[in-house]
Amino acid sequence: MTQLEQILTQRIMLLDGGMGTMIQKFNLEENDFRNGHFENHPINLKGCNDVLPLTRKDVIANIHEQYLKAGSDIITTCTFNANAISLADYQLSDYVYDINKGAAELAHSVAERFTHETPDKPRFVSGSIGPTSKTSSIAIDVEDPGKREISFDELVEAYSTQIEGLIDGGVDILQLETFFDVLNAKAALFAAEEVFKKKGMRLPIIVSGTLSDQSGRMLSGQTVEAFYTSIAHANPLAVSLNCGLGAQQLMPFVERLSNIAETRICVYPNAGLPNISCGYDQTPDLFAADLKEYMQRGLVNLVGGCCGTTPVFIEKLAAVVKDFSPRPLPEKKHETRLSGLEPLTIKPEFNFINIGERTNVAGSAKFAKLIREGLYDEALSVARAQVEAGAQMIDVCMDAALIDGPQAMHRFISLMTSDPEIIRVPIMLDSSSWETLETGLKLVQGKCIVNSISLKEGEEVFVQRAMKVHQYGAAVVVMLFDEKGQADTYERKITLARRAYTLLTEAGFPAEDIVMDPNILAVATGMEEH
Repeated sequence: MTQLEQILTQRIMLLDGGMGTMIQKFNLEENDFRNGHFENHPINLKGCNDVLPLTRKDVIANIHEQYLKAGSDIITTCTFNANAISLADYQLSDYVYDINKGAAELAHSVAERFTHETPDKPRFVSGSIGPTSKTSSIAIDVEDPGKREISFDELVEAYSTQIEGLIDGGVDILQLETFFDVLNAKAALFAAEEVFKKKGMRLPIIVSGTLSDQSGRMLSGQTVEAFYTSIAHANPLAVSLNCGLGAQQLMPFVERLSNIAETRICVYPNAGLPNISCGYDQTPDLFAADLKEYMQRGLVNLVGGCCGTTPVFIEKLAAVVKDFSPRPLPEKKHETRLSGLEPLTIKPEFNFINIGERTNVAGSAKFAKLIREGLYDEALSVARAQVEAGAQMIDVCMDAALIDGPQAMHRFISLMTSDPEIIRVPIMLDSSSWETLETGLKLVQGKCIVNSISLKEGEEVFVQRAMKVHQYGAAVVVMLFDEKGQADTYERKITLARRAYTLLTEAGFPAEDIVMDPNILAVATGMEEH
């Protein structure tokens, strides 16, 4: 990390180009995908590029070498689909670890050789992690908008195995790329954090999203600003856009990303837009000229190519990057940023944030009745009305007798996140049950806020839950309770707030993601001591 950060302060770094594009040039046949490892595999493997670092090491090593000779500082492993979910199509889910470890070892050996030959230009390996073939936040059944293809936990399990293989194989960076559903990306980041804790180490991460069209939104509906807000908790080395569009079409969206991101900016577009044959017609010179404009405008820190780009494209880029300085890292503003499909930034000059409370079973008898009776479509209309009336955030609480909190939270949030009119604003997950809160955290692709945690169960549980909330990519409301009960006097409130704040910030929780609830309701209890 230190070496990468040092280089990135000095110059723009070069990624490689398209892996699939290069593999196509070798015209490989079925035997190439079986060679020495999968001779008796029951189904055809042709097209499963992820096995080639095992079965045709020479081909993948040759591609890595071509990109390094062209000037790449960073080469990516041939592991884009090397996860249990995608490899299930080829009945290869049991080989995920071995495939990733083998691909990383191969790329590492090539990069190490080039670094040894030119020590003044170190080369790095980035472990390619794709979005999988399934989406976790987009409805798959028009008859049941709450139904999903895959769960957050299933994604975490799949990504954990892939990440362990990449790390054990020697990658220097983890590169989450071409993510069209940010909840999938959050699951990959969650998995990476779990693996880092298990191994007692940490690698830098690049997170790259892809836009579905020139509306500037991802397939899951998020804007580029909401995308960055949703993944910023992972403190990535760089945030990026890749694939989907060519350099010219991506530029306004990279500029928007550059305006908000408090980390480095990376971009690696396709070689223009695809033609009617799904090929790419842009020349290396035009590609380099388009990306030169990014550099002239000071937008980027890392550049490379995606679909349709080859070593010639990288060679042309290498001739350009040396003339430009990298985008300087902006100072952190420490603003509270939340997101649904769109961002919400809470600035000091704001008066108050209007939170819709009618989707709270404790605050609305009508809503509670609808949930108890399973009338979720009608309950959804309550949320929609709140947003239409101007709510900047929607509070969802399912804590009531005769309601299964986790089950109700799962069903209602799943339906909410399928309605773009509702989910454009952030969600406040409201519960006194940790199980219910965690259920909601696994369903929200944006950056939500958890209401609430407190010191009631002691410091260890308090900090542990807060850091788990942060790992899910959420902010938190701290209720001013401690082991002795509610903070009911001015002095107790201030003391307890200071204690909670100190515990959280010293544990690494961002101060701007802490909201204090001083329990003002205590003045209205009617009890003499209040």
